[in-house]
Amino acid sequence: MYRYDEFDHAFLAERVGQFRSQVARRLRGEIAEDEFKPLRLMNGLYLQLHAYMLRVAIPYGTLSSAQLRRLGEVARRYDRGYGHFTTRQNIQFNWIRLQDAPDIMAALAEVGMHGIQTSGNCIRNVTADQYAGVAADEIEDARIWCEIIRQWSTLHPEFSFLPRKFKIALTGAPADRAAVKVHDIGLAMRRAAGGAIGFEVIVGGGLGRTPMVGKTIRDFLPKEDLLSYLEAIMRVYNRYGRRDNLYKSRIKILVHEIGAEAFAAEVEAEWREIRDGALRLPRATIAAIAAHFAPPDYEPAGGDAAVLAADRLANADFDLWVRANVVAHRAPGHAIANVSLKKPGAIPGDASATQMEGIADLAERYSRGEIRVAHEQNLVLPHVRMRDLHALWRGLIALDLADANLNLVSDIIACPGLDYCSLANARSIPVAQRIARRFADLKQAHDIGELKLNISGCINACGHHHVGHIGLLGVDKNGEEFYQITLGGSGAEDAAIGAIVGPAVASEKVVDAIENIIGTYLAERRAGERFLDTYRRLGAKPFKERLYATH
Repeated sequence: MYRYDEFDHAFLAERVGQFRSQVARRLRGEIAEDEFKPLRLMNGLYLQLHAYMLRVAIPYGTLSSAQLRRLGEVARRYDRGYGHFTTRQNIQFNWIRLQDAPDIMAALAEVGMHGIQTSGNCIRNVTADQYAGVAADEIEDARIWCEIIRQWSTLHPEFSFLPRKFKIALTGAPADRAAVKVHDIGLAMRRAAGGAIGFEVIVGGGLGRTPMVGKTIRDFLPKEDLLSYLEAIMRVYNRYGRRDNLYKSRIKILVHEIGAEAFAAEVEAEWREIRDGALRLPRATIAAIAAHFAPPDYEPAGGDAAVLAADRLANADFDLWVRANVVAHRAPGHAIANVSLKKPGAIPGDASATQMEGIADLAERYSRGEIRVAHEQNLVLPHVRMRDLHALWRGLIALDLADANLNLVSDIIACPGLDYCSLANARSIPVAQRIARRFADLKQAHDIGELKLNISGCINACGHHHVGHIGLLGVDKNGEEFYQITLGGSGAEDAAIGAIVGPAVASEKVVDAIENIIGTYLAERRAGERFLDTYRRLGAKPFKERLYATH
């Protein structure tokens, strides 16, 4: 994984010193909140309902064990003992005291972490497939290109004050695990007929008030042209993006209003002027970055598969966890182990200080000291020998993190909602907890099969409800919390925006509503169909009829 160099460390130390001075002035009353706000936001410090919230960037979701252990220390010393992993592969601390913020940032800087560009109208943390570099179906490691984009975009002078925040995601595999089609820019690695590897460029996706699936503006972009093409896109957006209307300021609105073809033509014209300039990536530069992501020297398989098979036969609970949470690895004898942060009844995406430190220990023992954060708010250990999976599982049991529910109904994506967020209209966390408890029976959950259930507490859609197979959006009706239900969304390669099925449901009835929807699926499904398959075959009618017949 990439390690910050002397320049990076010096820059972070200077930024911490600057912010320490700014906080001191604010605490002395020398600058007002309106003056301080842009300064703190540039460092990822928000003022929420009850306290300050610090958002820490985890570039393309990759963490070292030392970094995760430091996050656990921050949670224990400066928060209330936990952190919240987000759909942008970041982590948030929700109970920060302003006077502690500089010390936290200094502690994070020691391990190459910060909150820069986790807020504001700039290019935010670049996200990626959580299995990048190890997935069996991967064309190429997307993290190499994420790091190149990170270095190009950090404090980019031309793009620090865009019309609106800007989000980029990459996938290096045909299976889209990074939701690239619902980002401002999505990049999907493709192999051309002659064997060359490049990018499909997708622009204008996004969720929020006006959800849209992005449009492909280039089927194949050579790798050496990546930065110049991104620069061209950003210049066109910066030039034409709406600054007079907050709700129409995202690039998706620009692409929608002028059309994808016209937008692509603007980009191509801009690109022709700069493609052969300083942003053209030399092979040596690409190779230097790629060297940071070279695969480890994996030990020969040596009977690992046989050991794993025997362990699974000996323990049904372990076998269930492997079926749900373990994914094929590109190296023989190895596996990708997913750690669910969705224990039924717990807060989705939360991890305690003890759990973070414990996972860091397990990563050092079994995963070469590396951890990934998934945009589904779970963690991943990417380098586990098959023979070590049983011991890892035992270690996760001790941390209360061994739930075998990945991609099942209780693996719910949820934003913090009205419990923390000043923008929210309704609570997300209690609803997620109640739904997860209702479907806590793993036998039942596995019978239901793959089901993406996403919850947002407001129209900003931080819980990605639009792309849930079942989505819930919290709305306020005369001071009472209701939930609008959408069906048929997907954030994968078959991306789709879910359709609203009818009137919003009261909070006390929402769990029963979900049970009715799932009951319709179970009654109507054909052999081998997932929930999404059945919905797409039948449409909304049978789901809507059963849902509103009982409400």
